[in-house]
Amino acid sequence: MFEYKVLAKDQQSNARRGIFTTPHGDIETPIFMPVGTLGSVKGISPEELIQIHAQIILANTYHLYLRPGDQLIKEMGGLHSWINWNKPILTDSGGFQVFSLGSGSKLGGSQVKLSQDGVEFKSHLDGKKHYLTPEKVIEIEHNLGADIIMVLDECAPHNSTKDYSEKAMLRTHQWAERCIKKHQELENNKDYSKQNYPNFAQALFPIIQGTIFDDLRIKSTQFISNLNTPGIAIGGLSVGEERPVMNHILDIMHPYYPENKPRYLMGVGTPIDLLNSIERGIDMFDCVHATRIARHGCFYNNDGRHHIANKKFEKDSLPLDPENIIEPLSNFSRSYIRHLIKENEILGLRLLSLQNLYFLLNLMEKSRNAISSGHFKQFKEEFLMRFKDTV
Repeated sequence: MFEYKVLAKDQQSNARRGIFTTPHGDIETPIFMPVGTLGSVKGISPEELIQIHAQIILANTYHLYLRPGDQLIKEMGGLHSWINWNKPILTDSGGFQVFSLGSGSKLGGSQVKLSQDGVEFKSHLDGKKHYLTPEKVIEIEHNLGADIIMVLDECAPHNSTKDYSEKAMLRTHQWAERCIKKHQELENNKDYSKQNYPNFAQALFPIIQGTIFDDLRIKSTQFISNLNTPGIAIGGLSVGEERPVMNHILDIMHPYYPENKPRYLMGVGTPIDLLNSIERGIDMFDCVHATRIARHGCFYNNDGRHHIANKKFEKDSLPLDPENIIEPLSNFSRSYIRHLIKENEILGLRLLSLQNLYFLLNLMEKSRNAISSGHFKQFKEEFLMRFKDTV
């Protein structure tokens, strides 16, 4: 049900173009995945996602488990049916949210209790205690029914000591093995009669950890890459470390990746980081950044990142991105969208979100084409000469 094929490689970098086959369609890589945390990409309909060429979206296990609950979603036919999305879906494990939202919420305080068996946390919604084990997370993700699911991991802070980073990495490895075992049990004994999925299957991705220590990252990459899974993920980057540090870690990990598995870098989504990571052999990305900055009035085009509330846009009749226009945005000027944002009109937020997501998806398509022609590095350098990530 799952197969990754490399279609082309860049001549001057580690960038590669591929295709990953899933039960709900093929995914062309490199690809950016819009984030639908609660089962919806904020303000964007499934039809609009298709218009901007989204191939796959991400939903959040932690949030959907807490509300409305994975059992309800299973009874409603699984995520694809429930949210009316017939293309691939990826669900994360919720581990990152447990260690961030659960430990830092006003209701929960710093009350995450971690052990080798699992993690106890308090919901950021109501303070109620929950306990997640690797096995429990896999059960939840099977109920949600996404095409690609993630193991439970411990994402240690980037500034952790080496001793703690190693302990968190080893715990992540142990949890990955337990997740794989539980996933195989459910695959062999599953009953998806209520989900109505023909030929249903799920690809489980384990997660590389090791914070910013070279030897730990190499050790984790080797361990995770040797597990019998259809793909691998890289966690614990873009969580506070400097950009050169992230690039260095990706460089030292690259020789140890398997060739025939997609590589998913979790939580990375600015144009600069996407291109830097593609250059280093990464295939899949997700991030809330594009829609989050839209809700603060910011948009991307080939010249960089801009704030629509700036005075210079008050009488600007151009579309947000004159070089890459799609139907939902073609009839709206910067002047009008600026007015919408200043008046807190929902349409303005939706249009900026559409622009940012389309910009990133279009950047991925251009990257794929540049890889196929063998000139990705040149494409990246020319893009970055013009793109200014400022407001």
